[in-house]
Amino acid sequence: MKLTNAIKLAISGVAIAAAGIAAAEECKNPDVLRFSMIPTEETTQELSLYQPMVNQLKSATGKEVEFFLPTSYASVVEAMLGGFVDIGMHGPYSYVIAQEKDPSLKVFATYAKHKGHFQEEGPGYKAVLVSRSDSGIEKIEDLEGKIVGLTDPASTSGNLLPRVSFTDVIGAQLEDHFSRVVYTGGHDLSAIAVLEEQVDVAFVATHRLDNVIDRGLAKMEDYNLIWSSPVIPQDPFVVSGKLCDDLVEQIKGAFLTLNESDEGREYLKNVNASKFVAMTDADYDIIRALKAAKDAKN
Repeated sequence: MKLTNAIKLAISGVAIAAAGIAAAEECKNPDVLRFSMIPTEETTQELSLYQPMVNQLKSATGKEVEFFLPTSYASVVEAMLGGFVDIGMHGPYSYVIAQEKDPSLKVFATYAKHKGHFQEEGPGYKAVLVSRSDSGIEKIEDLEGKIVGLTDPASTSGNLLPRVSFTDVIGAQLEDHFSRVVYTGGHDLSAIAVLEEQVDVAFVATHRLDNVIDRGLAKMEDYNLIWSSPVIPQDPFVVSGKLCDDLVEQIKGAFLTLNESDEGREYLKNVNASKFVAMTDADYDIIRALKAAKDAKN
């Protein structure tokens, strides 16, 4: 009996070891890494803007890097869930949506932004509600019956915060308070829609509004600031849970040391950031709480 048990134990040990080896072999170590970012005013500019980041990834991993230009927040989520994209920059809300569907997705970093026109220093940002400065819309009491612009259904500052934090302020759902609620497709498009009087007011992320101003498409004084949200974490950079652990560490290292090269610092300057900082999944629990509050209202 003892011999039989010993044999069973040995066989069991071999099976466990074999399973561990098989699991290790199943991780993904592709020759080409595919990278994508949610559509922003930056991603619609020349892709050469991202070349320093691509070069750093190539150097750190020894792999080719392909950039996938998305059409919406959802397309980045679906591309990662389907295994087409290995590294993605999501919005905080779209990351939470994606992570619910695939808990193996791993957030590893975000930008630490410089102080800007509306943006505060650090790895957080706010949603702001703005109107055109000469519109006569200057305070929350002026909003009822107006046309409001949102960005994308999966946007944090352009949809989630307006539907949770701001509806608590006005005591009503957006559709009940405004005459129309429209999705513009992007933060820059929302900011421009206000100036062109296509909408009366719009919710825009502080750093995205800064980008519109920095590009010379608007001036800070063109806007009235009507409302600001609480601070939330910046857009998360996320890796597929299918990638091998050593490759994930190489990718993380590439981002977290980007500020150590002249080329990397030039890229960070172009996105108004000082560096990348490490982030964990728990940093986005505040977004999960907002999502839960939104879901409870529906």
